[in-house]
Amino acid sequence: MIIAIDGPAAAGKGTLAKRLAEHFGLAQLETGLLYRACGLKVVRAGGDPRCVKTAEEAARALAPADLNSPDLRSDVAAVAASAVATIPEVRAALLDFQRSFAERPPGGAKGAVLDGRDIGTTVCPSAEVKLFVTASVEVRAERRLKELLGRGLEAIYARVLHDMKERDAQDSGRAASPLEPAEDAFVLDTSKLDADAAYAAALEYVESLNLSG
Repeated sequence: MIIAIDGPAAAGKGTLAKRLAEHFGLAQLETGLLYRACGLKVVRAGGDPRCVKTAEEAARALAPADLNSPDLRSDVAAVAASAVATIPEVRAALLDFQRSFAERPPGGAKGAVLDGRDIGTTVCPSAEVKLFVTASVEVRAERRLKELLGRGLEAIYARVLHDMKERDAQDSGRAASPLEPAEDAFVLDTSKLDADAAYAAALEYVESLNLSG
């Protein structure tokens, strides 16, 4: 079973993916980390994440160890990721990695959960389960602010909201695999749901499909 979860930043898709993977015994891949790792690799080398050649080279040079850096959760990595993600060559370089994970999950898992922004539309269009997790940009900004403050970082709501709106526009407006729900995706709005309620709604939907295995 392949579960594809898409959605904008801070909608709750990462937490949901982890819980569904644990419940069904599936391998999990947070695909956004691939783009963050690629963007961070470019920035650390002093390059411009908007440069096609530099970003593509970084994408093809990614190693599994690159996904373990704690710096991948930084704002610098997030901004760089959104930039490299607009480059078709980068997306092509990382596409095989994602599809291989889904088709041949590590650890003998019987399937995989992938979350990102184009899993159901581009990476795994034939996935048995497709979820599009979203929430209002104001709610998502509040969640991100709480997360940043909880990590001891300085942040203000107005700036977080502005950055999130910019990132939404970039992710939805890019020519290569824009952020949008697949036609057959179950859209889950978590604006008024906590993590437990969102998980319960998603689990109910998945189980209603009566998938075997």
